[in-house]
Amino acid sequence: MKNALVIGATGGIGAALSAHMESDGWGVTKWSRASGFDICDEACIQQVVDTCDQTFDLVVIATGILDPDDTPEKSLAAISAERFEQVMRVNALGPALVLKHLRKIIPKNRPAKVIALSARVGSIGDNALGGWYSYRASKAALNQIVRTASVELGRSFPNLCVVSYHPGTVETRFTAKYSDRYLTVPPNEAAKNLGRVIDGLSAKDTGTFIDWAGKSIPW
Repeated sequence: MKNALVIGATGGIGAALSAHMESDGWGVTKWSRASGFDICDEACIQQVVDTCDQTFDLVVIATGILDPDDTPEKSLAAISAERFEQVMRVNALGPALVLKHLRKIIPKNRPAKVIALSARVGSIGDNALGGWYSYRASKAALNQIVRTASVELGRSFPNLCVVSYHPGTVETRFTAKYSDRYLTVPPNEAAKNLGRVIDGLSAKDTGTFIDWAGKSIPW
């Protein structure tokens, strides 16, 4: 049996993905705030990793925050230093800390995959609308962290694939305000899409930014 780790397993996408992987025969370990895992607390991350007695063929970092008030900034005037820092901590620093400690729980002698949930709005090359400053910046930072980590980890783990992944606009409480403007998919469909993309990934894809259809997204 292959083993998967879902970080953020109580969120809309994380919960759906966990259920999908279990139905597909995977052994799934779930880390979330509900289980005492704080992605922004390095001491917590290290403690959980150090007490983990297995390695994982798949790690999905499904954590994230749109905005503390669910109202992304539409203009420079709306930027709040406190809110900006919080979004950056959750969306960029948290996954970076996970990647820092990841080598302890991924195998060296067989293929493994690490998926960090990003967003198309984190693309600098695909930004024609503006707005959403902290969310865009945090996902762009996450993409750079994933790209850089893929280079470093690839030196010790040649069979590892590390990617940033855009799941589309998924129907969760975070997107409820915007569902009338964007095509949305239910969490279970988003989980199936991600499962299909995961199946097609290999080490040659490491360091890429891809969407739910497996297509490359500009950085």
